[in-house]
Amino acid sequence: MALSLVIQMRDPVTGLTLRLYYGVFEKEDVITRSAEILNETAGTVQLHKALSACLDIPFGDWELIHFPGRHCMERQAERRKLMDGIQKISSRRGSSSHQHNPFAILALPETSEDYGECLGAMLVYSGSFQIEIEKTQMRAVRMVLGIQEEQFLWKLERGESFVMPEVLLSYSGRGLTGLSHNYADFIREHICRGKYKKARRPILINNWEATYFDFTAEKLLDIAEKAGELGIEMLVLDDGWFGRRDCETDGLGDWYVNEEKLGGNLNSLIEKINKMGMKFGIWVEPEMVNEDSDLYKAHPDWALSVPGREPVMGRCQLALDMGRQEVQDYLYEALRTLLSEHPIDYIKWDMNRNLSDIYSRVLAPERQGEAGHRYILGVYALLERLTEAFPDVLFEGCSGGGGRFDCGMLCYSPQIWCSDDTDAIARLKIQYGTSFGYPVSAMGAHVSACPNHQTGRSTPLRTRGVVAMSGTFGCELDLALLDEAERQEIAEQIDQFKAYYPLIQWGDYYRLTDAIADTYFTAWQFASKDGAEALLNVVVVSPQANPTPIHVRLKGLREEAVYLEKTEGKYYSGAALMYGGFTLPILKGDYPAVQYYFVKEGSE
Repeated sequence: MALSLVIQMRDPVTGLTLRLYYGVFEKEDVITRSAEILNETAGTVQLHKALSACLDIPFGDWELIHFPGRHCMERQAERRKLMDGIQKISSRRGSSSHQHNPFAILALPETSEDYGECLGAMLVYSGSFQIEIEKTQMRAVRMVLGIQEEQFLWKLERGESFVMPEVLLSYSGRGLTGLSHNYADFIREHICRGKYKKARRPILINNWEATYFDFTAEKLLDIAEKAGELGIEMLVLDDGWFGRRDCETDGLGDWYVNEEKLGGNLNSLIEKINKMGMKFGIWVEPEMVNEDSDLYKAHPDWALSVPGREPVMGRCQLALDMGRQEVQDYLYEALRTLLSEHPIDYIKWDMNRNLSDIYSRVLAPERQGEAGHRYILGVYALLERLTEAFPDVLFEGCSGGGGRFDCGMLCYSPQIWCSDDTDAIARLKIQYGTSFGYPVSAMGAHVSACPNHQTGRSTPLRTRGVVAMSGTFGCELDLALLDEAERQEIAEQIDQFKAYYPLIQWGDYYRLTDAIADTYFTAWQFASKDGAEALLNVVVVSPQANPTPIHVRLKGLREEAVYLEKTEGKYYSGAALMYGGFTLPILKGDYPAVQYYFVKEGSE
């Protein structure tokens, strides 16, 4: 339940009206804020800035926590003191980006995971954004958030209004963990929508790292058969199934099935996969187009590009002008046909390049500052139509991995591919940073091949499974290359994940170590809301000779309760586990990992 407040203000000089919208979610400790500006003047108004919220904090020696990164290294948590003057976190890339996330935290110096004050501000927006934090000469702090101003200029005609993106504001006096729990609970309940907001999502295998573009129907069926034997529930066919798509240079935009490549129609393939007890999903990248495609040859003006100039290419592709209604209509019909004519259960929605040459052929020169925001509104409009028309399809967001991991996309896709880096050790830092603002249920994570295709590192299969379980869990590797012991281990991981699913997806997540700063091991934990069960996860990232013992204190348990640790069959009190701690045996070898499952006596 939420309380709403609307404050309306009118400027008697300009004649503009500003409405401030607040939503108060008392249970979740979240306040939402957005703003709308109305032009009730006699003429046209130009908006040079569209900032959604301004938060003034008059006292306190605040520090900034934000989440910079790059492709394959998203959301690397960074904490630093505020300097005098203005600091700016922003993206000018047309999306929320790999480089920065539209989320920032202000924390007092003494604030830790469990103690102290902190404030969070998160934009519900997927486009170019900015967060400015100013420390004044009087040591007050001001934080403002909204659309990135450098590429923005909106022409507001008489009688029109403009609505700024929403911001989620939250406060915790219980440290950073309390703030993370506020956001995780709020996003799961109030941002994510549709059937898979609550329903268990299928465990999938994606063919990409097993085949890349080089697949046939026989290869896909072999993957599905082997996967089904292990308990995997869905095969996802990635890039290369459509048009003349045998590499990244052609076919993008032509969303019709390449039956020659598949050796038959798609329904025949899906029917065979379904008979194995498997669901079927498919990859699309609707926002992009190759120059070597039927779509681009028919409608070159549909791509964002500056007249008279060669466009800047990214991954051999251009971005479509998603702000144009005819582009949205074309994509809707193409994807509606795909989903209507084939029993597809899952869509992986990708976006593999940043926007450049942001120029729309249907906007006047003086309105080109609107093109970037109209692009994002067009993406939302298309996704709204598709998710309404196909409510039983699970949509997963992706943007070259985690380049658009934000609450705007989570409104349509309850899970987002966390990063294209599937290396388990690298993922520890990525998933750690992501956890400060987003729930584990939103993090797409898979067990991938080794040596890893991005880093070349070899990591034990158990470690890859433990890390992937702190997400939606799936597989992305060639099962034919595994021996019987490895196949059995994956089957056991799948059974474990299914058993732990409610705890992992809906329980509270605790960071027990700092994955960025702690170089010996990384530890994290899940605890159910009622404290009835907990799952401890530990990965050694730098094995040591003569190591110091790994000792952790669990969280979220009930002090007076007695817990059985299922692996070793030993009993511990909740108070002992939380205040005395839990000591692990010495872990040796390359990146070893362990899990310990604790259940309260009488809860089984």
